[in-house]
Amino acid sequence: MTLRIDKLSFLVPLYLVAAAFALYLLIRPTWRRTLAGLIAAVAGGLVGWFVVWLVDDVMDVFGVALTPVTTLWTALGFGGVSLAVANLFRSRWWRKLIAVVSIPVFLAAAFCGINADFGAYRNLNDALGVVPYRGLQLHNEHGEVVSGTNWRATTSGSASVPAKGEVGTVRIAATQSHFPAREAVVYLPPVALTADPPALPVLYALSGQPGAPADMFTAGGIAASMDAFAAKHQGYAPIVVAADQLGGPGRNPMCVDSRTFGNSATYLLTDVRDWVRSHLRVSSDPAGWGVFGYSQGATCAVQFATGRPDLFGSALASSSELGPTLGNEELTIQTGFDGSKAAYEKAQPAAALAAHAPYRDSTMVFGAGRNDAKYTAFARKLYDDATAAGVKAQLLSSPGTAHDWKTVRYVLAHGFPAIARQMGLGS
Repeated sequence: MTLRIDKLSFLVPLYLVAAAFALYLLIRPTWRRTLAGLIAAVAGGLVGWFVVWLVDDVMDVFGVALTPVTTLWTALGFGGVSLAVANLFRSRWWRKLIAVVSIPVFLAAAFCGINADFGAYRNLNDALGVVPYRGLQLHNEHGEVVSGTNWRATTSGSASVPAKGEVGTVRIAATQSHFPAREAVVYLPPVALTADPPALPVLYALSGQPGAPADMFTAGGIAASMDAFAAKHQGYAPIVVAADQLGGPGRNPMCVDSRTFGNSATYLLTDVRDWVRSHLRVSSDPAGWGVFGYSQGATCAVQFATGRPDLFGSALASSSELGPTLGNEELTIQTGFDGSKAAYEKAQPAAALAAHAPYRDSTMVFGAGRNDAKYTAFARKLYDDATAAGVKAQLLSSPGTAHDWKTVRYVLAHGFPAIARQMGLGS
C-alpha cells in the first residue's frame, strides 16, 4: 500500500505490461477478428473521450477543465477494456483468461497515468485516504502569545536543533463553532522541538475540495518544503496547521458560517486559532499568521487575508476562485449565505479589498497553472485588485501544469519566500 505509484520505476513496467496485453489481445488468428478487436478498441476509446466531454465540457462536474493528458488516458483505459471484452467471445479459454487479467491492468495504467498528470497520490494509501501520520505528541511546547515577529530574540540559540520537523495529527475541538471537523495535521519545525522552543509564525494550510487536511502534506509536500527552508535558516520555519475547513471530502462550506454547512469560518478563525494560541508559542502580530491553500482552500486563504487583515498578514493561493462559490450564484447565495445577497457580496475578496484599503502590511501571492486559462485569469484579477488596494502582491504561473498538485508544489516553492519575509523569517 506504500509502493510509490507516481515514480517511473513503477509506471514504465506497468505501461509495458499493459501494452503487451493490448498487443496480444489485438492480434487474432484471422484478419477479420483482428479488425474486430481494433474496432472494439477504437469504439471504446471514443466512448471514453465522449464521457470526458460530457462530464467536463457539458456537465462541468469538477468545475475545472481536464487536461488532454487525462482525456487521453481515459480514452486508452476505455479502449483497453473494450478490447479485452471483445476477446471474451469466440476465443479459446486461455485468451479469455488473459483478457480477464488484462482488464485491471488497463484500468491501473489509466489511473496511474491520470494520477501522474494530476500529481495527487504517492501510493495507494494516499488514494484510499489513509492518513500516514500518528497523533502528535506535544513535548516542550506550551501555549504563549508573544508580540512582534523578532523570532530569534525569543531563544538563546544554543539549543540542539533536530535536522527535520515533526508531523502528526491533532483533534482540535469545535468548542465555539460545533463544526464537524476531521482531525487536523500539524507540522512543527525543527526549532520548535528544542528544549526551549521560541515563538514562531503560523501558516494555515487548507486543502482543495474534495479533500482532507493530510492532502497538503501527502500531495502538497509542505513538510518537506518547510524542512528544506528550515535547513537554510537554523531550523526556523512556520508552524503549519492543516485544519479541516470542509467537514467531509464532498462538502464545500466555502469557509463561511451557514445553516446548511455549519460554522466553517468560526471553526478556523476561533476554535483553531484558540487551540494554536493555547498549545504553542506563537505571535499575536498578524504579520506572523498566514494562510496557504489550494483551489477551494486557496479561495478561503484569499477570503481570510483580504477580509481579516487584523488576523492574517499573508496569503499564498494556488488556483483560487474569485470568491466563495458553489458554481452558481443563486445556489451559492441560497445555500451558503442563507439567502442573503448582501452577505454574499460582502464575502467576496474584491469587496473586502475595497473596504480595507489601503493595506499597510499584507503580502499575497496568487498562482495558477499556465495551462489553466480559467484560474490564470482569476489569479490575474485577484493580483490586480490586491495591488490596487496596497497589498504587496505577487503573481505566479506554473509552466506546463493546470489545476493540479504540481501547480500547488510550484506555487509553494516559488511563493513561500515572500510569505516567509512577511512573517519575519529568511532574508
